[in-house]
Amino acid sequence: MTLIWLRKILMTFAALCVPNLASAQTTPAPPAEDEPELVEFDTAKVRRIAVPSFVAANPADTAAGNSSDLSRQIAEVIAANLRNSGLFEPQGPAGIRTITLGEVTAPQYDYWKGRNAEQLIEGFVKVGGDGNLTVGCYLYDVNFGQEVTRLGFVVAPRDWRRAAHKCSDVIYSKLTGELPFFDSRIAYIAETGPKGKRVKRLAIMDSDGANHRFITNGQSTALTPRFSPNYKSILYLSYQDGNPRIYVYDIDSGKQRLITASKNPTFAPRWSPDGQTILYSMAIAGNTDVYKISANGGTPVRLTNTAGIDVGGSFSPDGKQIVFESDRSGSQQIYVMNADGSNQRRISFGAGRHATPEWSPRGDLIAYTRIAGDFRVGTMRPDGSGERLLTDSWQDEAPTWAPNGRVIQFFRTERNSGKTSVWQVDLTGQNERKLPTPVDGSDPAWGPVLP
Repeated sequence: MTLIWLRKILMTFAALCVPNLASAQTTPAPPAEDEPELVEFDTAKVRRIAVPSFVAANPADTAAGNSSDLSRQIAEVIAANLRNSGLFEPQGPAGIRTITLGEVTAPQYDYWKGRNAEQLIEGFVKVGGDGNLTVGCYLYDVNFGQEVTRLGFVVAPRDWRRAAHKCSDVIYSKLTGELPFFDSRIAYIAETGPKGKRVKRLAIMDSDGANHRFITNGQSTALTPRFSPNYKSILYLSYQDGNPRIYVYDIDSGKQRLITASKNPTFAPRWSPDGQTILYSMAIAGNTDVYKISANGGTPVRLTNTAGIDVGGSFSPDGKQIVFESDRSGSQQIYVMNADGSNQRRISFGAGRHATPEWSPRGDLIAYTRIAGDFRVGTMRPDGSGERLLTDSWQDEAPTWAPNGRVIQFFRTERNSGKTSVWQVDLTGQNERKLPTPVDGSDPAWGPVLP
């Protein structure tokens, strides 16, 4: 799937014809090393933003439907993305008037002021001669009566949702100062069946739950999936031969390969940030340690060597450190070590046990599960300070970070029934929501922003 990102196109209304889009192709710049601290938002005051239906320039049929329908659906996805972030209060596209093509570049500011909108998103969809869609997206400041930014994308009709997510990402970043996360995917474990006899299948979906796809058939239990950094494969635990083994599943070919042929149980797999190394745990004679191995196979390297259970967590975003859990102190706690296994030190000292740590993509926080009667998701700094609990339910566990390091997904288990569901919460702990999945869900893993 290809998506051409075209920043600052359509600089005049005449550019709607887009004669040479390919020449304007750009690549998003990587985040600076001195990325600013997390922006603290006043969640009591959300931004009011109007999102009327996009305009279909010369409506035409496509493989994904008529461009008029796609124009409305793109606006619906953008509004839903911004609403679900917890930081915006979108109006529309339902319930507000439609706009004309001319208004895309000349908004009626007085009208939107009358609706108390602070920002306005307008756009168009045009079908090209090659059948691809050009999606133009414009952000306006209603109070100042001026354009904030404009951008455009060329996509195959089947990828119209990606254009909506990319538009949402740019608007979210422009208005919040945060990195994007909407145009990304989630791997998780789809669960069916009664408590105590659950069928667990590997599944993937877009960040908003769309484009859902089951990967495995459920004949073998699957657990703890992780997307590779390039989205070409999924690392996961499978009981295919009756024992826990780690496999890499190639999404395009549908083939999978065993990571290590050891007869000992292996589990808790994680990718390194560059996708070249796999971190995992292996149990030998009742003792579990953390290992790493090349993604291409080879000889594993043992990183921990203590009595008890050491379970691999994840690499820091620069690949120089690893956070993991260990019961070497007598209970599950969180430890950090260098990527070569040196300088192992405990960082969790709060009440209860601490498990399933995962390093934020920003590098500033570690998410974890706090176990103290109930299971709750929290965060702490890499030195163990600043511990905060974000959820307050009976059993919330296994946090995974959004690509921007501001939102965390986890799974929640219902008391008595054993039913599971995928949830997400932002770092304020106030914006919590359940993700739509066709069946119960657990073990979510959020991938990076799509290229």
